[in-house]
Amino acid sequence: MEAFDPAELPELLKLYYRRLFPYSQYYRWLNYGGVVKNYFQHREFSFTLKDDIYIRYQSFNNQSEMEKEIQKLNPYKIDIGAVYSHRPIQHNTVKLGAFQAQEKELVFDIDMTDYDDVRRCCSSADICSKCWTLMTMAIHIIDRALKEDFGFKHCLWVYSGRRGVHCWVCDETVRKLSSAVRSGIVEYLSLVKGGEDMKKKVHLSPKIHPFIRKSINIVEKYFEEYALLGQDILENKENWNKILMLVPESLHAELQQGFQKFHNSVQRWEHLKQVVSTYRSVRNEKFGQHIDWEIMLQYCFPRLDINVSKGINHLLKSPFSVHPKTGRISVPIDLQKVDQFDPFTVPTISQICHELDMVSSNEDDGDKENEAEPDTKRRTRDF
Repeated sequence: MEAFDPAELPELLKLYYRRLFPYSQYYRWLNYGGVVKNYFQHREFSFTLKDDIYIRYQSFNNQSEMEKEIQKLNPYKIDIGAVYSHRPIQHNTVKLGAFQAQEKELVFDIDMTDYDDVRRCCSSADICSKCWTLMTMAIHIIDRALKEDFGFKHCLWVYSGRRGVHCWVCDETVRKLSSAVRSGIVEYLSLVKGGEDMKKKVHLSPKIHPFIRKSINIVEKYFEEYALLGQDILENKENWNKILMLVPESLHAELQQGFQKFHNSVQRWEHLKQVVSTYRSVRNEKFGQHIDWEIMLQYCFPRLDINVSKGINHLLKSPFSVHPKTGRISVPIDLQKVDQFDPFTVPTISQICHELDMVSSNEDDGDKENEAEPDTKRRTRDF
């Protein structure tokens, strides 16, 4: 794959925005068929330019105007915001308090850094194929709940370009939801709660909600391969002590004894399940009945940024924009192939611009028929 050099980004972006960015598909999505008058014209965009210059409240009359402005400004990053009561670019001319965010897709932002307390392979912005399984599980769990539990139909999942995924729920009724309702939906989808100082972040009641039960079914498919083999969460005393913090103290001695006797995480996990099962059958307590599930969920359940989802005026990185640190394109994820999605094979801007150069060179070596080709037709073919 063509290596990405951040120093080349300005020139690469010029080529990308001129010949490869899918403006027509992009406009068609955000215009939603033009059913609502001025829907696209009232949509906010923001641009991050070179040297971290940030411009908010950009808006456009049509696709052509958007194209010209993007090609003129050559943004390093594009974010999409809400549909407002007035054109965002005119927000300073509107009477104070009248300029209001009215609609936006329900969005979710899942970032790998939020799992740093439970992943051993990487930390911070780094990812690898082992911990990417967390994103795979997150997509399966959240997408199932959005469609089956809430009845939403149009969910677009997008790779962020670096270390996470975004979801855009685009149903017409969803775009009109209030901030309070959005908060309620995120609350429903959240199980891992508590800051850095809180050790145990998942507490299940005796009666398991169907959403949690179905989420556990998904986690169980990946748990051994991801947590016990890939992350090796019970590899040694340092790591199993973190697990012991999540179980009642009365079980620590028996678990410690067994952990020392067994030789790998798979065997130690089986031992934990047996001890917990015995504990469950002899204790009649309200809580602590689902200790093994609580551990699984703490290590594997999606961690959502509630502020991104509840705020109607919150902006989120646009699909098909380029990540300035990695050069990777924020590509949509095919839900039929979630398990096969590999962030390391996502094309970089260097790669696709190089491929475009190769095509152009081959054409130049042949006949010159394409010289008079209209720019829009050429760009469609390039794309």
